[in-house]
Amino acid sequence: MSSPDPCSTDRPLAERLGGINLYLVGMMGAGKSAVGRPLADGLGYRFIDADRVLEQTAAQTIPELFETEGEQGFRDLESAVLARIASWHSLVVATGGGVVLRSENWGRLQQGLVVWLDAPESVLLERLRSDPTPRPLISGPDPAERLRVLLEQRRPLYGLADLQIQQDGRPPADVAKQVLMALPGVLNGR
Repeated sequence: MSSPDPCSTDRPLAERLGGINLYLVGMMGAGKSAVGRPLADGLGYRFIDADRVLEQTAAQTIPELFETEGEQGFRDLESAVLARIASWHSLVVATGGGVVLRSENWGRLQQGLVVWLDAPESVLLERLRSDPTPRPLISGPDPAERLRVLLEQRRPLYGLADLQIQQDGRPPADVAKQVLMALPGVLNGR
């Protein structure tokens, strides 16, 4: 007898979660949005991309926000958007890569379950180079070095997550299934 597929709306798991949000954290290019959709489907949750909510709220793209508001202004808006999202329930949220930089954000993230999609630097760099989306924090003469510095700064913060999943280039649905399989153990440890 085969075990049930956790990606096929595992109601008992969703019930055990009790509506708490799942927050996906990790570097830009880690696949938070791509993994978030099948993960939300598997739980019967809604998916939200916090960067898209931020852009809709500001009526500007992230590169435009960095240009007009600077990183500090962007982070202020990011925190305000997270506060709003955290008041909702039954969501899988793809967060911005730098959301972990502020302790106030961690307070909100930890109201739910935090899942770190940990992709190797080589995978991140390959994805970012093939993605036409402008990335203000790694623009410049040496994006690889800038990415390395950001990873070094953020890795200890990502490590505070409830669950770490290696995101090594597998299809998003496979990574989502791995998260779903690991969630009962995380819940048992709470």
